[in-house]
Amino acid sequence: MVNILQKYYVCVSCAMIVMAVRATTVSDSMNCEYYNETACKNSRFGFGCNGTEDCKSLSPDKGNQCYVLWQIKPEGFSIKLKGCWVGNKHDCTAGSQCTKTKKDPNINLVFCCCEGDMCNNNMTRMPIISTSEDAYWAYRRRKMVYFNEVPTVGPPSLPSPSPLSLKPVQLMEIKAQGKFGAVWKAQMLNEFVAVKIFPFQDKSSWQMEQMIYQLPQMKHNNILDFIAAERRGDGFQLEYWLITAYHERGSLSDFLKANVVSWKELLIITDSIARGLMHLHEELPQSKLEGYKPSIAHRDFKSKNVLLKNDMTACVADFGLALVFLNEQSSGDTHGQVGTRRYMAPEVLEGAISFNRDAFLRIDMYACGLVLWELLSRCCINDDLVGEYTPPYEEEVGQHPTLEDMQEIVVQKKARPKLKTSWKKHPGITSLCNTIEECWDHDSEARLSASCVLERVLLLYKSDFGNESGMKNPSTTSPTLTCSQFV
Repeated sequence: MVNILQKYYVCVSCAMIVMAVRATTVSDSMNCEYYNETACKNSRFGFGCNGTEDCKSLSPDKGNQCYVLWQIKPEGFSIKLKGCWVGNKHDCTAGSQCTKTKKDPNINLVFCCCEGDMCNNNMTRMPIISTSEDAYWAYRRRKMVYFNEVPTVGPPSLPSPSPLSLKPVQLMEIKAQGKFGAVWKAQMLNEFVAVKIFPFQDKSSWQMEQMIYQLPQMKHNNILDFIAAERRGDGFQLEYWLITAYHERGSLSDFLKANVVSWKELLIITDSIARGLMHLHEELPQSKLEGYKPSIAHRDFKSKNVLLKNDMTACVADFGLALVFLNEQSSGDTHGQVGTRRYMAPEVLEGAISFNRDAFLRIDMYACGLVLWELLSRCCINDDLVGEYTPPYEEEVGQHPTLEDMQEIVVQKKARPKLKTSWKKHPGITSLCNTIEECWDHDSEARLSASCVLERVLLLYKSDFGNESGMKNPSTTSPTLTCSQFV
């Protein structure tokens, strides 16, 4: 039963959110039967698990409809969720009977919608299953995407901590403050950990981050290590904690403000950034030990979200805005203009995104080009003077650019951070500059993939100028690479 709960966790989360964020200004209203199997089994959710739900349309293209999600078992069927459907009208059949179904064949989850007061009530005979259709639903809380479809292999269920199961964590000092919460250095038993604390209103970001971390095959040397997720406090003091590995060097951004890097360190960091993004972006088939890993777009990649370990390798962190693509399906009507303005790709700034997997991965790679520029701007080589650290475009738009500022410089003027002439004196840096320019290309389809960037770095390791310090490829094995555009 635990595995089943894992599979439809996204639906459970969305049903809870529908109850919480229902719009207040609505024209027509309709009632649906409401049921939440998980809430019925666990009183900690704090609201009734069945009854009647008042449906209110969120916008003209959102229909007033009811839905049912159930699971087929050898002994019959088990209803998981009932309630008001607030997705796009085209995702459901406009009929008085719940007849059109969509399901996940691996776990026998079946879904249907209908129109009419309480049309999902008293369903004793479930609709015929259409096995030719794949599951696809877009769930959204305002601008927050949860999942673009019911997963074939979903993330583990959320931890359900009680006061007895909370980990013995002692907060020590705040190390960073982000838009979704503060990051603390803390001690847990005999080791240091990082604790990201989300306030009550940012629960959705906490849910998204732990969902991403707990997907199958997400554990990787260049992805931040996840330890646990917990609820702390109650009422207005309720907080959401995300406990991860702690890295004393902090973010790449903060490190570069106070330090310069050698050519050797630059290659090590670039190598691990590429490996982290490559692992995040790639789709991995089910293995003997773990399930299928979908492709994931970060959507807020920047030097603040890259952490440095003691050995100077990097790991990617902060997945509060991440988007998951199962079987390369479209992301639906998700909001595209998210992230940090300074790192937004031109197509994001002008609102001209193609809503498919590769388009979102290319957005990450544009930001990757900017991060590599930041790294290169603080590299000490050829006895050149290294200037003060500046984030991308600070010279052009200052410290706090508006969306209009970024649109003018990136979209209209097609400007990019300057690549110094002196860098071209070093053949290795010349090669890296070419890689950076291909990452931030204005034409998104011309950008390099993460695997391409990694292959370029591996070539630098093998070259004469890659071994100036007697360094070798830090990885004992090289991944199978296909240096191509997104295909």
